[in-house]
Amino acid sequence: MSRSTIANRYAQALFQLAQQQNAVAEVNADLKELVKALEATPELLALLQAPKISAANKKAMLANILSSAHVAIVNTLNVLIDTKRMNELQNIASEFRDLAAASEGSAQATVYSTRALTDEERAEVSASFGQLVGKEKLEITNLIEPSLIGGIRVQIGNYIYDSTVASKLEGLKRTLVG
Repeated sequence: MSRSTIANRYAQALFQLAQQQNAVAEVNADLKELVKALEATPELLALLQAPKISAANKKAMLANILSSAHVAIVNTLNVLIDTKRMNELQNIASEFRDLAAASEGSAQATVYSTRALTDEERAEVSASFGQLVGKEKLEITNLIEPSLIGGIRVQIGNYIYDSTVASKLEGLKRTLVG
């Protein structure tokens, strides 16, 4: 997924602030919840981007909604409202998550499989593929994709490791057909 330079800069600034306050985990958790809320109610994001609503009203609304969120997140959102960059919020959260994971020696991984992975399988995938990319552990998001037939496909950043039956059959087809 391509992310903007702007999102990267905001995420780095927020990450540095969270590190100074020893609140990386708290800010990360709050950002995850905020993104979930925005995905569940896209009208809220549309409202925060609406040009007819004043910045002061948007900030007041966010202050009420995010009363229990970390102050750094509220302040970042206020800056995003002032600069009219609320559309970057999900990218900022994603960049922040990656920065937090990297600081802990881990990375985000998406594992595509035909069924949900057990905890034991998650641990095995985390150990095996974490070693390949030089990370201690992987934070795994498991997506079910029945079209794979069997096996798994692991995406870690820009790297994709594909050991699915579907890809092996496709390779065999290319070899036989020419």
